[in-house]
Amino acid sequence: MRFQTLLLFAAFIVLGSWGVAQNTNVVTIPAPRTSATSGKEMYLAYCAACHGREGKGDGPAVGALKAPPTDLTSLSKRNDGKFPSVQVANVITGAAGLPAHGSKEMPVWGPIFMAMGHHHESEARLRVANLADYIKSLQRK
Repeated sequence: MRFQTLLLFAAFIVLGSWGVAQNTNVVTIPAPRTSATSGKEMYLAYCAACHGREGKGDGPAVGALKAPPTDLTSLSKRNDGKFPSVQVANVITGAAGLPAHGSKEMPVWGPIFMAMGHHHESEARLRVANLADYIKSLQRK
């Protein structure tokens, strides 16, 4: 399976200073192993490079992306005050079919989480649920 290498395509090295034109290089690295029980740890390892540490879509890799990442802190607000848990889980796993997730810019985490759990679906589901719960905790009122 292609995901056996567990590539994380959200690791970027931005060269140059912020005040002048930048040269941006994209670097792929193996996805670091994280705890399946820590949504925060997974978010910081897998999502923050693009979505930002606080989920506002302002991560350090934004300059290298073709499309801006979603502001994850406003998901509930954009959904009439209700956090769209199922939709978020579907985006993480790739079931939502969003172009950014699964393109060269954004890996689909479902197969990667399956490979991390030695193809045990229960661990992959645990990872998705805990990551979605952490994203829920980022919501602004």
